[in-house]
Amino acid sequence: MPKKTWENTLTQHHLLKRIPTAPFGNIRDRHIVKYDEYVKTGGYEGLRKALTMKPTDVTSQVKDSVLRGRGGAGFPTGLKWTFLPDPDGGQRYLAINADESEPGTFKDRLLMDFDPHGLLEGIAICMYACRLNKAYIFIRGEYHHQAHVLEEAIKEAYENGIFGEKGLLNQAGVSGDPFVGDCYVHRGAGAYICGEETALLEGIEGKRGWPRIKPPFPALKGLFDRPTIINNVETLAHLPFIMSEGSEAFMEQGVESSIGGPPSFGTKLMGVSGHVEKPGCYELDLGIPLRKLVEDYCGGMRNGKKFKGAIPGGVSMGILGPDQYDAEMDFDIGRKYDVLGLGTSGPTVFDEDTDMVSVARNIARFYKHESCGQCTPCREGSGWLYQIMTRIEAGDAKTKDLDLAMEVAKSMGSMPGTTICGLADGNNWAARTIMEKYRSEFESRVARTFVPVTIDMAALSGA
Repeated sequence: MPKKTWENTLTQHHLLKRIPTAPFGNIRDRHIVKYDEYVKTGGYEGLRKALTMKPTDVTSQVKDSVLRGRGGAGFPTGLKWTFLPDPDGGQRYLAINADESEPGTFKDRLLMDFDPHGLLEGIAICMYACRLNKAYIFIRGEYHHQAHVLEEAIKEAYENGIFGEKGLLNQAGVSGDPFVGDCYVHRGAGAYICGEETALLEGIEGKRGWPRIKPPFPALKGLFDRPTIINNVETLAHLPFIMSEGSEAFMEQGVESSIGGPPSFGTKLMGVSGHVEKPGCYELDLGIPLRKLVEDYCGGMRNGKKFKGAIPGGVSMGILGPDQYDAEMDFDIGRKYDVLGLGTSGPTVFDEDTDMVSVARNIARFYKHESCGQCTPCREGSGWLYQIMTRIEAGDAKTKDLDLAMEVAKSMGSMPGTTICGLADGNNWAARTIMEKYRSEFESRVARTFVPVTIDMAALSGA
């Protein structure tokens, strides 16, 4: 049986069915979907179905769908849930990553802006399946409006039997013991590093956002040292569809792996920015070629200019070069095109006039500013990279500085084993891939390193 591949079919998907988005609707018609409208359009049917099942069966259905995390790493969601220990009567937590501070990423914001109950239904399903007592939505500090929208939606959810003592639809049809779950919004303070899952936990606990050493992993010892599941907003928003329509329906979307790895099933929100005619957030099957995304949905390159490159999913993923315009937007992209991964699937597109040296310098500046400073290679290395990139951009560097920048980049990060979290890896891959794929631009900005070599033949001969 042939593997499922991406097909160019125009289909209205489930995440944005209540959020008018081209080509299915006009963005001027967007509005906040309240509880009544959400229910009239099929909302909370997935939760109702989940409540007729055993919690372990809900987890199995999510596991069967092969839903992979939409926050960046792409880890199978259902498999993550199985890492939890059996309930022992103590508190168990769900932490929702709504920090979304990765540059070029704005997909979760769209869901929280207009369809907050889609997220809340996913939260309720996860809490029921995993027996989690409390959920904290850790939202980015700059998302003032979105936090207000979520708080209003949570209030509606409590009033209508989703959360609280009279929640989970008043325990009607629940399989097993009665279960109570509470949900709260926790606002961050604007630190990029709090998007890392263990730094996020530190933030919820009221501490400084420093990543934790793992193990122990959050599923065993997370928030307040209790079992904790951490999921992204978009990941949880997929759960109502999976529960109401079944895992098979979810697996009909997206693609199989083309290199023998795990599949990339389902749809993905892709927030496109940069030099395109119609930037925006689109919901498409995983596996769509970047060229089709840009030309069929985003109106092509701005002002008809040529494609030069694109960051596929947040700046930490590195860059796709000018010859990688047809890269498939799925979880295989890292191994196939020498980038860190799909990340948040928010392509930032560059045209032929873009100065890639300036791009590298600007990304290095960002990471220097956002490093938490806990690990020396990241704290010092990010500063060194920024200094080198600044010298190169100004024309004050030499050829040896290019080699030095590569050496610094490759020796920092959790992948080479020198830091606790992956912030330095993002810095590494961004700098390295830009320098490798646009080497000529960097070489044209530096002076050649000249080391004079003199040989005294008389001295060598002992004369």
